[in-house]
Amino acid sequence: MSKRKQNTEDDGNESDVSLIDVDFDFFGPNPDVDYHAINRLLNQLFQADAEAIHAHQLTELILSQPGIGSTIKTDGEEADPYALLTVLNMHTHQSHPSIKAIADYALSKTAAADPPFHAALKGLLAQSQNHVGLIVCERLINMPVQVIPPMYRMLIDELKTAIDANEPFAFTHLLFISRTYKLSEEEESELAESRTSKKRKTFPQPTRSSTGVYSFHLEDEQIQQAASHALDYALTHALPRDKDAFGLDVAGRMMLVPADRLQALVDTMSEVYRPPGV
Repeated sequence: MSKRKQNTEDDGNESDVSLIDVDFDFFGPNPDVDYHAINRLLNQLFQADAEAIHAHQLTELILSQPGIGSTIKTDGEEADPYALLTVLNMHTHQSHPSIKAIADYALSKTAAADPPFHAALKGLLAQSQNHVGLIVCERLINMPVQVIPPMYRMLIDELKTAIDANEPFAFTHLLFISRTYKLSEEEESELAESRTSKKRKTFPQPTRSSTGVYSFHLEDEQIQQAASHALDYALTHALPRDKDAFGLDVAGRMMLVPADRLQALVDTMSEVYRPPGV
């Protein structure tokens, strides 16, 4: 069943400023039809390291809790989802192959690069009184950021319902894993030019980065501000790219957010990423 509809304006023709209206339907994860699409989204999220975190088993775990999280579709429930947002309890599922692999992965990435982050995460994962929620959020590249705040608002409502039913979704912290890309100086200049175009002013654009590193998810800017720890890291299994080869240098980003900041974070997202004209 559709959870909710949202009308979001999206780009029309690249050569002008016209817009088209798109109706997005929100559905709970459906184990009967969503497996392959969600697995593709996870492979996109974790990139070259997807196999190491057992993306297939992570997909199955996500689909085992259809009452938590949302997908977005435009062609009915039987269609492939274009976006996914859900959360998994890293304490409850600590022995699950994918959650164990992700915990080890996160600890290995933070160990040398950010010892305070590493110590905080290691302590949280080791203590039974602290439950860390792994936020899994990914979407097709052309999905507008305006669809994200409604998904988080629904997630908050679902978590409240689950907690009232004594289900294990009372988190002290949330671990967000995202992906980034790095631009060359020439690409930075092109991006700066695109910010001044009439068309691009209609939609949120990333804040200029002093390091040339950008997130694929615009909302990461707000999540980083709410985070107690954040780290950009290199993928373990990324293949080296020739200097003149086409493509982006892709990497990962982890952010640890105290769970009591989630509501304020989602309120900020809802304000910053309102649909045009709302």
